[in-house]
Order: sequence, then structure tokens, then C-alpha cells
Amino acid sequence: MTEPSPTTRAGVAVVVATRDRPVLLRRTIESILSQAYDGPIEMIIVFDRSEPDESLIRSDPDRSVRITTNVNTPGLAGARNSGIALVDKPWVAFCDDDDEWLPGKLTAQMDDLERTGSKFSMTGSLVNYRGEDHVRRADASEVNKTGLLHSRIFEIPSSSFVIDTELVRDELGGIDEALPGSYGEDYDLMLRAADKTSLSVVEDPLCRVYWHGSSFFFERWKLIDEALEYMLGKFPEFDTAPKGKARIVGQRAIAQAEIGDRKKALGSVRDVVKLNWREPRWPLALLVMAGMPANLILKVLHRFGKGI
Repeated sequence: MTEPSPTTRAGVAVVVATRDRPVLLRRTIESILSQAYDGPIEMIIVFDRSEPDESLIRSDPDRSVRITTNVNTPGLAGARNSGIALVDKPWVAFCDDDDEWLPGKLTAQMDDLERTGSKFSMTGSLVNYRGEDHVRRADASEVNKTGLLHSRIFEIPSSSFVIDTELVRDELGGIDEALPGSYGEDYDLMLRAADKTSLSVVEDPLCRVYWHGSSFFFERWKLIDEALEYMLGKFPEFDTAPKGKARIVGQRAIAQAEIGDRKKALGSVRDVVKLNWREPRWPLALLVMAGMPANLILKVLHRFGKGI
């Protein structure tokens, strides 16, 4: 592991929620602790519905690791909130337990936060599917409340987030644990944060996101439909962004078709066409209704670094 420089900059706590991924988790830890950042990094690993691994604990004041368990709602949102509650650093970051930070990530973001005065930083990403990286540079000009209503901006994963601790914990109240299955909790957080602060974007891909069948959202179509319905109800602003609303309703149509709710799926398809007939998801929903498995479509899209 690369030795970090002497500490001079603001401390950052990195919350990693984990569940039954011991090998992938160690790769994540290595990528974070090896950051050449001139400030202390503390990892808070939150074990969610799995046994804590005390062998991961490190007491180095510059690069420490502590472990805890999820004391809130089971799932990603509750686990992240359990970690956020323990943070005593001015900044908190996230990384999924199957992703990794690339060299220079944290320094680039902290430099950008200092330059812009923002309280929330994010970056572009590499999406790795079956060993192949797909570059997804973020477009900073799109990352604001209006842009987020139109698009989730999938180039930006939650594993890139660095946020002012007081903002995420006190002003925003943490991660929304009412979201079904914690699906879309990162999008929800971005939308809420955009009302409180400008969003700082380092466009370069500075984290690697791994797509694979062990994702806990893979194939959970009913849960995805419920979570997207919740999001539309929570943010009435989507009514002012027909393109963005059509995207979400299109996602719901695919999920509804896959779980066999043909009536709802057809209704969602009609709604999408009214909102934005150019939205590409409604034809996919029709394919699913005709018998093509949604999971097959998803796997094909993943080969090109795309998602539904």
C-alpha cells in the first residue's frame, strides 16, 4: 500500500456499507487507504445483516479503519446513516463495497471543493462489465437541480460522493430510509442537496464501478417499480420536467411488464408517449410485454456500459 503524505488538510470519513462481500470489500479498502491525500482518512465500515470482520480494524491516525453494524433500517440507506452518525470529520464520502477509488480522486475533489466553495463533490466514472472499462465522463454543466430532474446523470455514481458532514447529516437528515429497498437513494440525495448547495463536479472518471450479477438490485423489478413511484411522489418538481418524468415512468413500465402487470405497463407506456415520445424505454417495455426478459435487455445494455 502506498504510504500517504503527512497530514495537513481536512479530514475525510469514508462510509462503506457492506454485506457478504469480503473479497471485494478488501479491494475497496485498499483503493481508499492508498489515496495520496495530505489529510487523515477514516474508513467507517458498516456491516449490514452480516457478521463484522474485526481483522479489518486499523488504528493508524492518518489512515484508520473502524467497523460497526447497521442499527437502522436494514439496507443501504440505514447502513449509510449508521456510519454517518459516527463521523467526526468535516467531510464524509461514500463508496460501495464492490467499487474502488482511482488514484488522485480525493485530492482532485478536495481541490475542487476549495476552489468552488461547494459542499458536495462528485466525479465521472469507469463502468467495468466483464473486465472491460467504459469511460463515463461527467458534464459539469448538467449537474444542477434542473439537469437532475431531466436525467439521473448515470456518469456520476454515489461511490464518487464527498459531502460536507453537517449538510448531509443535519441539514438533509441523512439518507432517506423510506425509499423501498434504498433503490435510488443516491439520486434522491442529489436532488435534495441541489436545493442547498451548488454541486461540484470533477468530470474525469475517478472511481471504478463494477456491474455484475451480485448487485442487490439485479432483477428486483417489483422493488424498483415501488421505489420509482415513491420518487415521483416525493418530488412533484418532475411535473415541470417532462423528459425526466418520461424516463422514470419508462423505467416503471419495464419493471411492470417484467413482473407481469400488463395493464399497468400499458398505462405507463401511454404516459411516456404523452410526456416524451422520443424516450427509448417505452419500446423496451413493449418488447418485455411481448416476451423478451427484461434481464436479457439489461445484460445487453451492460455490455456497452449502459443501464435501463
